[in-house]
Amino acid sequence: MTFSNHYWDELYYSNKTGWDIGGVSTPLKEYFDQLANKDIKILVPGAGKAWEAEYLYKQGFHNTFILDYSKEAISEFKLRCPWFPDNQIYNQDFFSHTNTYDLIVEQTFFSSLMPAKRADYACSIHEKLNIEGSLVGLLFNHEFEFEGPPFGGSKDEYVSLFKKYFKFEIFETAYNSIKPRRGREFFVLFKRNSI
Repeated sequence: MTFSNHYWDELYYSNKTGWDIGGVSTPLKEYFDQLANKDIKILVPGAGKAWEAEYLYKQGFHNTFILDYSKEAISEFKLRCPWFPDNQIYNQDFFSHTNTYDLIVEQTFFSSLMPAKRADYACSIHEKLNIEGSLVGLLFNHEFEFEGPPFGGSKDEYVSLFKKYFKFEIFETAYNSIKPRRGREFFVLFKRNSI
């Protein structure tokens, strides 16, 4: 099974976007709030309605970029944030994107991918990060009882996927998740390895 851009467009058209929490997630907001360097180049892949990107930009991180496969997701973001620079919005497949960044933000994108794509994701994140770059975000810490997306996972699986490419600076159950996800997600901060 593959999930085309048309698949995701249809979910946005029909408002079947249960992963969208309607704002920046608390663990990410609190992480962003302690970042001192507002010049860093940031990518939010699989951004959807891009609440994290909106928050970052409004906090002065004007070198923030969003990427999503779905034209409808990007259209909805542009309607809400018409002031966001068009040249910082990519409507494309993450895996074909070639720019590099200091920070990549993970918020439900990983869980939207078929599990067979996870090794490619880990490698691609590494390739898209500058030296000393980091991946920050949230990963589900359990499996789901239904066939996804979203797809869950375990710490052992994530360690095996990412250990070649990253040093694990933080990898723990998030203490400040939103109520529906409390105790159900890891907060991760992975620093890029030179390999």
